[in-house]
Amino acid sequence: MSEQATAVTHRLVPSPAGRIHVVEQGAGPLVLLVHGFPESWYSWRHQLPVLAAAGYRAAAIDVRGYGRSSKPGDTEAYRMLELVEDNAAVVRALGEQSAVVVGHDWGSAIAANSALVRPDVFRAVGMLSVPYAPRGGPRPSTVFAQLGGDEEFYVSYFQEPGRAEAEIEPDVRGWLAGFYAALSADTMPAPGAPDPHFVVRGGKLRDRFPTGRLPVWLSEHDLDVYAGEFERTGVSGALNRYRNMDRDWEDLAGFDGAPITRPSLFIGGGLDASTTWMADAIKAYPTTLPGLVSSHILDGCGHWIQQERPAEINRLLTDWLASLPV
Repeated sequence: MSEQATAVTHRLVPSPAGRIHVVEQGAGPLVLLVHGFPESWYSWRHQLPVLAAAGYRAAAIDVRGYGRSSKPGDTEAYRMLELVEDNAAVVRALGEQSAVVVGHDWGSAIAANSALVRPDVFRAVGMLSVPYAPRGGPRPSTVFAQLGGDEEFYVSYFQEPGRAEAEIEPDVRGWLAGFYAALSADTMPAPGAPDPHFVVRGGKLRDRFPTGRLPVWLSEHDLDVYAGEFERTGVSGALNRYRNMDRDWEDLAGFDGAPITRPSLFIGGGLDASTTWMADAIKAYPTTLPGLVSSHILDGCGHWIQQERPAEINRLLTDWLASLPV
């Protein structure tokens, strides 16, 4: 492997957010990697060297509000169309005309909308854990408010500025450890146990998190990296993504029901609530993703799939990338 393929570089590039932190490895066609909540560029640590070795320029970003990227103070600055333009700005700043975009969790939605809204820049899209579902239906806040009966869905819990921050920020490391464990295959609550996606009225999200051990994919060092970033930046920038879902629904009205026509890939975890709750979205892929190259559900895998199953994800990603037209 060449020195160019193995070297990792960090840089800050201009974007509508201010600046976006980019971690790059390799040379070749650009693959932009977009993380989800509550993570950072570091969630792609297993993919960067493999993509570089396969002949790609892999670039993992800190989404605005995270890590070393700019953190606008206005909640509305975290709406989906702003994040799409950040992605396009990163491609331009790296001197490229186009890129493949791959995202996980919220990054999957950001990647999907990047390919939908800016097909002139994003020539293919890979979505991990969260399936693509076109804009439509009732206002999101109305849907989430109806979930859970007497309990509160976590997305609704995140809506009020300061509320989740008051739970998380006094013990960022402990909260993250519990949140990661709650959605990991080897540490998630047993079937039939209280669901950690819901909050008892007057309670906290972490009341249902597992305690006592970390998932096998998460070392103490890995947890220190994640916690260190949020201890430095706070979590409001990350949570503000959830606080814009109604605005996104309004902003994307012109794309109601729209399919993504670019070549696409989906990979989900068989034990991930995102996959099971959105099973109908996956069934609709022949209509909503007419350019779908392949779709995979990893048996026995939780939500953090590129960290839980890096070898499988790397193989699926590189096979898909190799199938794309240059």
